[in-house]
Amino acid sequence: MLSTRILTASIGVPFILAIVYYGGFLFCILMSIVSFICVQEYLTILKKYNPHTIVSIVLSFVFFLFLCFFNFFSVDKIILSAVAMLFILFLIEILKGTPKFCIARISISFLGSFIIPLTLSHIIYIRNLQEGMKLVFFLFIVVWFLDTAAYIFGTIFGKHKLTVVSPKKTIEGAIAGIIFGILAAFLCRHIFMKKILTLYHSLMLGLIIAIVGQFSDLVESIIKRDGNIKDSGKIIPGHGGVFDRFDSYIFLAPFMYYILRSLVDYK
Repeated sequence: MLSTRILTASIGVPFILAIVYYGGFLFCILMSIVSFICVQEYLTILKKYNPHTIVSIVLSFVFFLFLCFFNFFSVDKIILSAVAMLFILFLIEILKGTPKFCIARISISFLGSFIIPLTLSHIIYIRNLQEGMKLVFFLFIVVWFLDTAAYIFGTIFGKHKLTVVSPKKTIEGAIAGIIFGILAAFLCRHIFMKKILTLYHSLMLGLIIAIVGQFSDLVESIIKRDGNIKDSGKIIPGHGGVFDRFDSYIFLAPFMYYILRSLVDYK
């Protein structure tokens, strides 16, 4: 299992970093595909609620492209998109005429088609900042380091469960994730980000990434527990689904974008 994870990562990581390097249209396409698959896997996990799968996937894809190619944050546009999604979902229920559990179906469908594209689109916003390529490298590398450390140390030394939401996650693994997340941030700053981040900023961002990233991971875990499944999919050998690999960014990507905009004064 571990060898499969390592082999997949040795192929996937250079590919993703290469796309991040080129940025622009290629990176938007990559992230739109990621968002598309994440939404599909999320809806599959929660299929017992009979969400509006096809409609939600289409809405999420259109919404993500809108966010990607109009890469500026406008509250009015975001609100309009949310209202339009809810209008369509309620319209479907009205036309079907089956009100029983309709709010659950609408809520599950809306959560997937709106929240996942909205949060993941912030990775593109980070890429479009000044020195955005290095900032996305920084974000991905720190997350990969902390995830790997949490997995290895949790497997070897983990004795105390972190939460019932994710039985295999341990306090020892979470602490290792935080330590190695901060260490990875320090190394990234030392190797290629000295002119971008101060030592203080890099260490603080490493801590934030480690905490918020692991929290986002737990968010996906509670969704999977509700759906009574282990992995969101099988598309990535040894790693599960795409949602399993990008769950850390659900809350983390927006956090990072707005912290960078305010704390480090990126424009």
